[in-house]
Amino acid sequence: MNEIKRKGARSTKDIPTSVLEQLNKGEIETANLVEWLAVNQTKLLENVLKESDRMDYLEPILTDIRNLKKQTVNTINEAIGTGILTESILNKDTEILSIISKHKSDLVRCWSAYTIGKKEELTIEEMLQQIQFLSADKHFGVREISWLAIRSSIIKNLEESLEILLSWTSSEDENIRRFATESIRPRGVWCEHIEQLKKEPELGLKILNALKSDSSKYVQDSVGNWLNDTSKTRPDFVKDLSEKWKTESPTKETLYIIKKALRTIEK
Repeated sequence: MNEIKRKGARSTKDIPTSVLEQLNKGEIETANLVEWLAVNQTKLLENVLKESDRMDYLEPILTDIRNLKKQTVNTINEAIGTGILTESILNKDTEILSIISKHKSDLVRCWSAYTIGKKEELTIEEMLQQIQFLSADKHFGVREISWLAIRSSIIKNLEESLEILLSWTSSEDENIRRFATESIRPRGVWCEHIEQLKKEPELGLKILNALKSDSSKYVQDSVGNWLNDTSKTRPDFVKDLSEKWKTESPTKETLYIIKKALRTIEK
C-alpha cells in the first residue's frame, strides 16, 4: 500500500465535487485531514454494503448512528465498526471483516480497527496482535484509529500491554514503533487519559529508553509528546530523565526529543 501522493484541499469547500464523490464511494483514500473530515460515512457505508451485497446490514447500523449522543467523525466511525462486527456475528459472516480490513478507502479500514477493538472475547495479546497490521497502515487516519480503537483495553490491561509493546519498539517499521508510545500517551489526544501513567510514568520507562534515539522523526515526535504529557503531572520525572539522557545519549535525535519533552516546563 503506497503513501497518498495526491495533494488534498485546504478547506472543505475547495474539495472538487468529483473527488468528494469518489471518497464517498470508497474509490480513493483521503489525502489529508480536511478530506478525512469531509467524507460522508453513511454514504460510504451504503456504497460498501451495496458493492458487497449486504444491504440488510445498513438500517441497524444507521439506527446506531442516529442514537449517538454526539455525532463526530470518530463516534460515527466507532458506531459503524461496532455495527459491522455485530452484523458479522449475527450473520456468521467473517468475510465482511476481511473485506473492510483490505478496502481501498482508509475510512473503511478505520472501521476495521473497531471490529478488532470491540471483540470482547479477545485477550489483550490477541487484540494487539490483530491490530498490528493497521498500526502499520500507510495512511495517517488508519494509524490513529488503530490505537484509539483498543486504548480502553490497553488501559484495563496496562502492565501486560506495556510488556507486549516493548517488543514492538524493535520493529523495522517506524509506524509500529510509534504505536508503542502513541497508544499509551498518558494524556493522549481525543481520548481517555491513562491515570496510572500520569502518576507513575516510570511504568513506561523501558519503552521510552528503547526509543530515545530512534532514527524516525515520526517516532521522536511521539516520544517527545509522551514526555510533554507527563510534564503536566510529573515534571520531576521529565526533568530528571532529560538530564540523564543528555549525559547517556547526547545524539541529535535524543536532544530533539528532550526539546519537545520540556516545551511546557520551559514556557
